[in-house]
Amino acid sequence: MWGVRLDILTKEYPPAIYGGAGVHVAELTRALRSRGDLDVRVRCFGEERGEGGTTGYPDLVELGGANAALRTMGVDLAMAQDCAGADLVHSHTWYANLGGHVASLLHGIPHVVSAHSLEPLRPWKAEQLGGGYALSSWIEESAYRSAAAIIAVSAGMRADILRSYPGIDPDRVHVVHNGIDAELWQPAREDEAVRRHGVDPGRPSVVFVGRITRQKGLPLLLRAAAELPPEVQLVLCAGAPDTPEIQAEVEELIAGLRQERDGVVWIAEMLPRAEVIALLSAGTVFVCPSVYEPLGIVNLEAMACGLPVVGTATGGIPEVVADGETGWLVPIDQVSDGTGAPTDPERFVSDLAAALTEAVSDEDRARAMGAAGRERAVREFSWESIAERTLEVYRSVL
Repeated sequence: MWGVRLDILTKEYPPAIYGGAGVHVAELTRALRSRGDLDVRVRCFGEERGEGGTTGYPDLVELGGANAALRTMGVDLAMAQDCAGADLVHSHTWYANLGGHVASLLHGIPHVVSAHSLEPLRPWKAEQLGGGYALSSWIEESAYRSAAAIIAVSAGMRADILRSYPGIDPDRVHVVHNGIDAELWQPAREDEAVRRHGVDPGRPSVVFVGRITRQKGLPLLLRAAAELPPEVQLVLCAGAPDTPEIQAEVEELIAGLRQERDGVVWIAEMLPRAEVIALLSAGTVFVCPSVYEPLGIVNLEAMACGLPVVGTATGGIPEVVADGETGWLVPIDQVSDGTGAPTDPERFVSDLAAALTEAVSDEDRARAMGAAGRERAVREFSWESIAERTLEVYRSVL
């Protein structure tokens, strides 16, 4: 691989990270660059980053008032032009897929796509993007069908790709999990920092970290929380709502929950990593009630901080959370319309509440599962091993 130039195309890149895909790109880039035998160049949305080998691309002025999907396409075309001279282009999420696809056609280089989510399985995005959802879906499908290789972040995601886009050669779809930096993410008690956010470190707590989107299942969690023992706190690090409608729904549910119990803490702003670690380290259990989750880096982050995880048995979550060993998996039957919604919401809410209650009712067992979770995160999900598996995919198409 010596001398190979790799161009990575992404919407998110530090410091503008708001989801798991951004974490993945940042950590994969760091691991690949640390090898010293690759020319890794990052092309990301937004302003210049002041980092060697990284170029920021702001929205085109000419498309300032256009639909968000059109503005994305404008950035992609500028990125594609600058990929001249690369040996391979690797794009992440639909936001950058068009750039990778066009760069492949324009410059005659292989295009590798990393699948962090799939547009056909997020139909609620039509609320957010309007006609732009049709464009994002077209971009993603075009890129996937033409890519030299597709990297799925879980076996569950691989199955979703092949089901969503029949006709794609299964041999082109490779599984490479997300990873975790277990040195950055590790237990660190900072009780004063936790108290500043209104959390009592002496009480058991259920911790949620995620964006307010349909896929994260936050309304389902808020309904389940009403059934938790009264001494249990609910700590929600939840912001960046997709739509005003889901924000209003979450606000109403939190207000109702607060009328019934104390210890409901909602932190809407994005916190520095050290403060998230403090909240996780003071927690009893982490909860991931997602109805769609290709893998879930947040689960790895919680595990690396020594927390057991209660997660939905969907997508890639069962590949991270070992049921009965590092946490609890909550069964779910889902409708087949692409939303992932439970066919029986009341049963799922009841099962989620039961698993959380079991987790907080035996803190010794929870601590033992948390220790096992950290060991699993360190052993199986290091970024160095993820980078090596990604390189194997690159070698297969060069």
